Amino acid sequence: MLETTATTVDQGTVDQTSADQTTVDSNPMNQNASGEADSSVNFTERYTELLGKVNQALDQVDWQQMGRIGKAIGVLLVVIVAQILIKGVLDTINLLPVVPGLLELTGLVVVGQWSWKNLTTGEKRSAVVTRLQQLRQEYLG
Repeated sequence: MLETTATTVDQGTVDQTSADQTTVDSNPMNQNASGEADSSVNFTERYTELLGKVNQALDQVDWQQMGRIGKAIGVLLVVIVAQILIKGVLDTINLLPVVPGLLELTGLVVVGQWSWKNLTTGEKRSAVVTRLQQLRQEYLG
């Protein structure tokens, strides 16, 4: 076992050990070097301990469930981005002076044609209602 004693000298400190090794440190900045080494070792130990805790926590996660949640979040993000892009396109179209009116007119013409084709007689109306009920049953159960 080594015993260490320190005595003060004019310009720094002198460290003496029982093995008769003497070092003179005249620069107080060099004293921080050993402190920095201790702090880096301390940081390394704390970092290793933190990684161990993180790995232990990640081992307890149900990754099957996280995959489902991740897919749902991904779909939600894609829908949000698509809505932003569609809004940008529609805003750009609305800036053109004639196009919005033409699109409204086109929509009215298409609805009118579909209505004339599918709603003019009672048989056609009942076929449309039956088809809507089948779709509702298929998708909603």
